[in-house]
Amino acid sequence: MGTDAQLVADFARYLDVERGRSANTTRAYLGDLASLSAFLRGDPDDTSGPFDDADPSSRPGGSPDVLLGARLPDLRAWLGSMSRSGAARSTMGRRVASIRTFYDWALRSGRIEADPAVKLTAAKRNRHLPAILTAPAAQEVLTAAALASDDDDPVAVRDLAMLELLYASGLRVGELAGLDIDDVDLAARTATVFGKGSRERVVPFGVPAGAALDRWLTTGRARLVTADSGPALFLGRRGRRVDQRQVRTAVHAATSRTPGGTDLAPHGLRHTAATHLLDGGADLRTVQELLGHRSLATTQLYTHVSIERLKESYARAHPRA
Repeated sequence: MGTDAQLVADFARYLDVERGRSANTTRAYLGDLASLSAFLRGDPDDTSGPFDDADPSSRPGGSPDVLLGARLPDLRAWLGSMSRSGAARSTMGRRVASIRTFYDWALRSGRIEADPAVKLTAAKRNRHLPAILTAPAAQEVLTAAALASDDDDPVAVRDLAMLELLYASGLRVGELAGLDIDDVDLAARTATVFGKGSRERVVPFGVPAGAALDRWLTTGRARLVTADSGPALFLGRRGRRVDQRQVRTAVHAATSRTPGGTDLAPHGLRHTAATHLLDGGADLRTVQELLGHRSLATTQLYTHVSIERLKESYARAHPRA
């Protein structure tokens, strides 16, 4: 294994074991490192590459590990090339996070003496207020889903339970799909969730979600369960654990077919739940705990949503608005 390849393999183990990063995050970070390494080595068809790969001494510090030998100007040049190729600000932000995490790890593990990425920054992301449902529209979506389940089709019963739980708890789609039966306590109306970084939290849900879950468990799941179902809470028609794509399909269908609704992804129901909690008087810390955010700054996005809704209501209602 080449030196850079071994270095990346060690970093991958660090992300997985010590940082508890998800498989998707780790894959994205390693992809960013591969991109940086290729840039630093220089494309054979592009003579503008920063290093002559046949001459290790041409690399910063003469290092045979191009990643460890990079300097701040090299990192900025790499980001500049990404920006010129049309990379989105969100992608650029993640790449900066990837590289900063890598070099911080390399410094603390004694692989380098100075962190070249400590002053690396990306342009601020454009803030887009998330699309949400109004409270009446959310009620319409759930009422329509309940009516669709009147014939007791197990998938319709399942979809109602998923929609109720997503709106009641603000779960991420992956958290919902990963739930097992024993993770849900119907008597206490709580669900134990394993979120990002394998962090465990307990989230409450209300009476309607509890009733929908009870109906799913007693009349829906039993008709789909197979030897392959295992402990999964939500199942597909073939009896296997529901996947994120199936959850997204169900949410898109339910929100788009309702007159008062807006075509949303599951994350839209998460945004909706957070906003309605704040509108109802919940404090930021409570919402932060419910959503499983590490940083309160992430949760504060929803205060902007609520303020925008307040301003719209004011403009419609106040005689001197």
